[in-house]
Amino acid sequence: MRRRTLIGAAAGAAALIPSASPARADEPVDVALVVAVDVSRSVDEDEARLQREGYRGAVTDPRVVEAIRGGMLGSIAIAYVEWAGIEYQRLVIPWMRIGSQAEAEAWAAALAQAPRASLSWTSISGGLDFSRALMAQCPHEATRKVIDVSGDGVNNSGPPAEQARDRAVEEGITINGLPILNDRPTFGRPPPMPLDQYYRESVIGGQGAFLVPAEDFASFGNAVRRKLIREIAGRDGPVVDRA
Repeated sequence: MRRRTLIGAAAGAAALIPSASPARADEPVDVALVVAVDVSRSVDEDEARLQREGYRGAVTDPRVVEAIRGGMLGSIAIAYVEWAGIEYQRLVIPWMRIGSQAEAEAWAAALAQAPRASLSWTSISGGLDFSRALMAQCPHEATRKVIDVSGDGVNNSGPPAEQARDRAVEEGITINGLPILNDRPTFGRPPPMPLDQYYRESVIGGQGAFLVPAEDFASFGNAVRRKLIREIAGRDGPVVDRA
């Protein structure tokens, strides 16, 4: 059932990408990157828009494209996922190879056209497990495999996030985090610990894992850009990289 869901969602999203060519398994990439974005009920319409605009602006930023082209193979593969409670994960943009400014612009245009949703609780574990399954379907051989998870709350639906993190790490996947520190209680309840601390202890993992906190939704775009450049370049650095 999960495999059919992934394939069906990919087919629908692919129609939104006018200039994307069919994925070819003989085109290796430097990084296979799953962008996994929180669209739970704590994320309102404006905040959901800011998240998407943050990724669109970051992927098309000339500094990010330069980092992509500067890799050994000069390209990455990227898939965009939105998740909420344990019952909801959606593949918004299927695997797409990016190796030029034009391909980055095509990806951003597809994301701009995709419909948005905001619902239910926050299942980081569900988002990670879905992203791990999606990673196994990547048509490109990748030097590194990364899940980039962003959100504004702790796991409150489904199994513990640590279990999903450990399953991904066992498969050689690095999980990096972008916690959004908006100081707003989740469903009226304060978080059990600062969100950046929670992401550090319970979400990120694998070789070279790190997190870049965004102080609020408005600063999300800058944090995404910094994070993508570091992920793509594979640079070592502090576990917490503050924008």
